[in-house]
Amino acid sequence: MTKYVKIEFDNEEQYESLKETKDHYGFTWKGMLLKAQRTLESQPSDEA
Repeated sequence: MTKYVKIEFDNEEQYESLKETKDHYGFTWKGMLLKAQRTLESQPSDEA
């Protein structure tokens, strides 16, 4: 079963900045979210 996530950005600059990072590292949007999750989960909980 395919699930979807919808993200609303506050402005165009926010979207473009994330898109540039995504493209620079060769991620898909899904890949960006999974990378962020792994990064957050690898930090001690008091840093979040």
